[in-house]
Amino acid sequence: MGTNGSETTALERAETLRALALGCLDEMKAEETIAIDLAGKTSLADTMIITSGRSQRHVGAIADRIIQDMKDKGFGTARVEGLPACDWVLIDAGDVLVHIFRPEVRGFYNLEKMWGADRPVGRMAG
Repeated sequence: MGTNGSETTALERAETLRALALGCLDEMKAEETIAIDLAGKTSLADTMIITSGRSQRHVGAIADRIIQDMKDKGFGTARVEGLPACDWVLIDAGDVLVHIFRPEVRGFYNLEKMWGADRPVGRMAG
């Protein structure tokens, strides 16, 4: 007997967590959301999601929603950085990292470029 059962469970957990985060972002009207596959690139996480909120209040509301949904669905409490300032919030859920930025701050950090992903083209909030 191999370890495929536990590996499959870990992959399913990561995919469920990714889908949960992306669903929350869509419902909360986050803007310019991208998901970067990190599998095989780093041990940080399997997926990095980068998105924008229109204001500090919107960034905070998006973060609160994701954190609460993760708890409600049994994923436990994620590590969170950037609250209460809400210029940029990082939610570290282990398999999935979610970065929520105000647009100006997102442009400054430019994480998409660092990880070799294309930033979505579209209307900038503001």
